Amino acid sequence: MENPIDTLIIGGGLTGLTVAHFLQKYQPEAKITILEKSSSPGGAIRSFNQDGYLAEWGAHGFLDNVEASRELLADTGLDKEAQKAPLDEFVRYICLNGKLNLIPQNPKKIIRSNLVSLPAKLRVLADLWIKPRREEQTVAAWAAYRFGSSLLPFVDAVLTGTYAGDLNRLSIDAVFPGIRALELEKGSVIRGLLQKRKSARVKQENAPQKKLPAMVSFPQGMGRLPEVLAANKNLLCSVEVKSIHKNGDVWEVRTTDQSYRANSLVLALSVNQSLFFLQSASGMTVEESPLATVPEARIVTIAMGFGETAEIPFGFGYLAPEQEKRFAMGALFSTHMFPGRAPKGHMLLEALVGGRRHPEKLELADDILVQKTYDDLRQLIHLPDPPVFTKVLRPDHGIPQLEIGYPRLLAWRKRLVESNRGLYICGFGWEGIGINDMTKSAKQVAAALAAGIAAKGETEVKGVYF
Repeated sequence: MENPIDTLIIGGGLTGLTVAHFLQKYQPEAKITILEKSSSPGGAIRSFNQDGYLAEWGAHGFLDNVEASRELLADTGLDKEAQKAPLDEFVRYICLNGKLNLIPQNPKKIIRSNLVSLPAKLRVLADLWIKPRREEQTVAAWAAYRFGSSLLPFVDAVLTGTYAGDLNRLSIDAVFPGIRALELEKGSVIRGLLQKRKSARVKQENAPQKKLPAMVSFPQGMGRLPEVLAANKNLLCSVEVKSIHKNGDVWEVRTTDQSYRANSLVLALSVNQSLFFLQSASGMTVEESPLATVPEARIVTIAMGFGETAEIPFGFGYLAPEQEKRFAMGALFSTHMFPGRAPKGHMLLEALVGGRRHPEKLELADDILVQKTYDDLRQLIHLPDPPVFTKVLRPDHGIPQLEIGYPRLLAWRKRLVESNRGLYICGFGWEGIGINDMTKSAKQVAAALAAGIAAKGETEVKGVYF
C-alpha cells in the first residue's frame, strides 16, 4: 500500500470528474486519484460518430440554468465551444390523438392553448384549496389529486422525456422534492410558486428579465464534456474495485491487483453500483439499506438519417404519453437542435424506445426495431422515403428510477455519511439523473471535502420543461 492520498474517487463518470475538478480548484495541492472500471472515462455520457452522423448513447444535452454547470464550462473553456438551442426559440411537441401538437413553453400561451379543455383548466385552480396529503405518493396520484386527471398525459410526457419512467411508480417526493416541499409548506403549489416568484421579483427588480434556458451540447457531441474534464487528472482506467474497508480514519480500497489508502473516499457511482459496495463494505458504521437496489429503465436509441424528402418539423422533438400506444416514446430532431449532426442535405432523428414500461421491446433485433420505429414515426412526420442511415445504440447503463420508497434511501445515505467520517456518496440517480443534478451535487461534495465536513444536499424548485 502507498502512503494515503487525500481523496480517492471511485467512478470516472461525469460526477467523479466534476468532484475532482472543483476539489482541485478549492485545494490545488490535494492529492486526488480517480479509479474507473471502464477503459475510458465518461460513464453514461458517450457520443457516436459514423458516416457523418453524430448521435448520443446517453444524455443529449443539458440546460444552461444551473450555476455549477455554467462554472464548469467557464473553467474548462467549453463555454466557447458550446452549441445552444434556446427553449424560447425552439419548440417541442406532444403526441395527442395520433398527431403532433406544439407545446407552448410560455405559461400564458399554455393557458390560452386548446390542448386542455376549459373545465380542465378551471380544475387546476382547485389546487389553491385542496389540502396536501403528507404521505408519499406516486406522481400520477399526486398530480391527479392536486390538478385533475386531464393533465396526466402532459405529466407523463415530462417523465417519459427525463426518466423513461412510469408516473404510476415514480415518487413525487423523489422526482420533484422542491415542488412537494412548497406544497407542504404553503398548502398549495400555485400559491407557493406565486409567493416565490413575488419574492424573487423584489430581490431582482433591477435585474434584466429572465429568458427561458437553452439546451447545451458541443460540436463533437456530449462526449466532449468528460473528455475535457479528464485531462490533467490522475485518472486510472480499466481498474476494477473489489472491496472497501474502513480502518480507523483511513479508507482502504482493494482492486484486482492493488490496494489504495485515502483519507476521504468518494463513491461517484450510480445508485445500484454504490449500494453494491456499501452493503459489502467492512469496518463501517452502517445500518441495513431500506432498498437493496432501485429499479432501472433501459432504452435504445435508434439513430435514423433521412434525405431531403423528409419534412421534419422545426424544434427539439416530440414525446408520446403512454395512452397514445406508440412504439417509440418520442424522438429528437437532432439536426434542428445542433447543426452538423448529419451530412449536408440530410437530417438526423434519434428515436427512443423501451423504458420502464416496455422492456420487452429491447429484446427485438436491430432490423425489427428500425422498421417498427420508422413505421411509427412516419404516421406522425412526413417521411416518404426510408432512412438512408440507421444505427441502433444499446447503452450499457440503465436509468435509475426514483420510485416509492426512494426518499427513505436518501435519508439512509444521509445517516451513513454522517456516521462515517470521510465518506461521500454521489452520482447517477442520487440527486436525480440529469447532468445538472450531477454537476451541482458534485460541486457540493467538493466544497464539503475542502471544508472537511459531510456533504448536505439542497431541495430546490426545478423548472418543468417538455
